Amino acid sequence: MGETRHTKLLIIGSGPAGYTAAVYASRAMLSPLLVQGIQPGGQLTITTEVENWPGDTEVQGPDLMVRMEAHAVAMGAEVISDIILTLDLGKRPFTAVGDSGTTYTADAVILATGAQAKWLGLPSEEKFKGFGVSACATCDGFFYRGREVVVTGGGNTAVEEALFLTNFASKVTLIHRRDSLRAEKILQDRLFKNPKVTVLWNHAIDSVVGDDTPLGVTGVRAKDVTTGAITEVPCAGFFVAIGHAPASELVKDQLELHNGGYVKVTPGSTHTSIPGVFAAGDLTDHVYRQAVTSAGMGCMAALDAERWLAEHA
Repeated sequence: MGETRHTKLLIIGSGPAGYTAAVYASRAMLSPLLVQGIQPGGQLTITTEVENWPGDTEVQGPDLMVRMEAHAVAMGAEVISDIILTLDLGKRPFTAVGDSGTTYTADAVILATGAQAKWLGLPSEEKFKGFGVSACATCDGFFYRGREVVVTGGGNTAVEEALFLTNFASKVTLIHRRDSLRAEKILQDRLFKNPKVTVLWNHAIDSVVGDDTPLGVTGVRAKDVTTGAITEVPCAGFFVAIGHAPASELVKDQLELHNGGYVKVTPGSTHTSIPGVFAAGDLTDHVYRQAVTSAGMGCMAALDAERWLAEHA
């Protein structure tokens, strides 16, 4: 049997939301424990250049997360390399069990487990992730000024990404496996009216092609879903926009969720449907999904938790 550790505040997740919550909670003298999870640092650790973090004209994603962790530790947070396997929110203190065998009990919990972009699952896609393959146009579109890009998907996300990319790219090709889009009509109208956009209907991505030295995308191969014929579309960047999956498995049967699995919080706060449980960052955010908004919500969660604990000590 592993050890049992109790804390006033347990933070689960180690992206911008989790680390910011740890900084604020530490300053409030709550001595939080932060359990990093399966991907310490979150999605930014698989991002190269970050150019939209205030105060840094350009910073490497992994470097930014190392700094955030160091900041949290310097403030007094204890950062633990473990993965929470189960979380019982049925009664206080709340109980979490880690892969290490450690049981964590907590008076309050901040969930900051994030969300993961859905990928196509192609080996060639994996090969070029961060080197021309992206799932975030607002993060990486700036790098494709004057160049051709491809977006795949058919919902609001795909159309919004394609439209955003027209601010930078010389040409945007949207590839969709059906003959119509699922996106809202107003977005479709904007897309079809934009002279930079071409739509390739009834095609699915077969593979991403590119160079090895240096590693970079040069195009995608798209397969006609009816005939199987292959069309190669040249591009410098390939954006996968088939949605995001919030990492809400731990709480899917315990907390109120919405919009396909995102944790629902009271508007203007980070309070979930269970008192003493707070959620922040991409786990709750199906709209913005930015590092800076996640960090802001991490701050909110720590302040909400501090006030709640003061009232329920």
